[in-house]
Amino acid sequence: MQAIRSILVVVDPSQNEDLALKRAKLIASVTQSHLHILICDKKTDHSALLCDLTEELNNEGFSVTSQQAWNESLHQTIVTVQQSEGCGLVVKQHSHDSLLKKAILTPDDWKVLRYCPAPVLLVKTDTSWTDGVILAAVDVGNSDAEHRTLHSTIVSHGYEIATLAQSALHVVSAHPSPMLSAADPTFQLTETIQARYRANCAEFQKQYDVTDDRLHIVEGPADVLIPQTAKRLNASVVVVGTVARTGLSGVLIGNTAEVILDTLETDILVLKPDDIIEHLEQLVAQR
Repeated sequence: MQAIRSILVVVDPSQNEDLALKRAKLIASVTQSHLHILICDKKTDHSALLCDLTEELNNEGFSVTSQQAWNESLHQTIVTVQQSEGCGLVVKQHSHDSLLKKAILTPDDWKVLRYCPAPVLLVKTDTSWTDGVILAAVDVGNSDAEHRTLHSTIVSHGYEIATLAQSALHVVSAHPSPMLSAADPTFQLTETIQARYRANCAEFQKQYDVTDDRLHIVEGPADVLIPQTAKRLNASVVVVGTVARTGLSGVLIGNTAEVILDTLETDILVLKPDDIIEHLEQLVAQR
């Protein structure tokens, strides 16, 4: 987070309270990042609002630029501006969609998570991050090199946020239920499954000072357990990774980050593996 030099803040004039801008200001005040304000609208002129916001933020001591843009859709506009401005973080207030709408159309926030190469912070509350709990969610059941790198990225971002906010970093990983028919004896007993998962956490536990009492290895589906753990710990932010599935596989399988969006009662920071980031950046460049 401290390495981020420019933050893209998506402002929605139709919302009564701009939680995204409030959160982005707090991050920028600590990291000294530049703020680039974006309004996505092809119909109404918001130049007066942008001028007022820019002047207000300048008076508060922030480095800021702003623009109104539209490029076919909300998520395409956000991704295009993020790439053109070189923003290392996108901050947007979460838009809740009804179950009926989600059954017919892919929610805009899901598309932002899938297609944006940069980390995305979806803001849901104005709860202070200071002196709270930052929860990093990892899947240490996948321990190949790519997943280990993603796990480290998730935990390191959680650690940076916890350090900046003077909060406690907790880590959660869901594991499957034991099956007596499993080929690997490890997965026949809860105790051996948990021991395997804890062993897979040992490296980042040591690196980021995650004590055993702040490591939560729990049985069940991740999309249920992550929100439950976040609520139990009264977490301020949940940091997760996504494989950014698109197409039919995204519809059938879903992404944990997307599924938990509406059930989480906290802000959520979503990260991607490096190879997916490179692929998404190539797709944007080809447009």
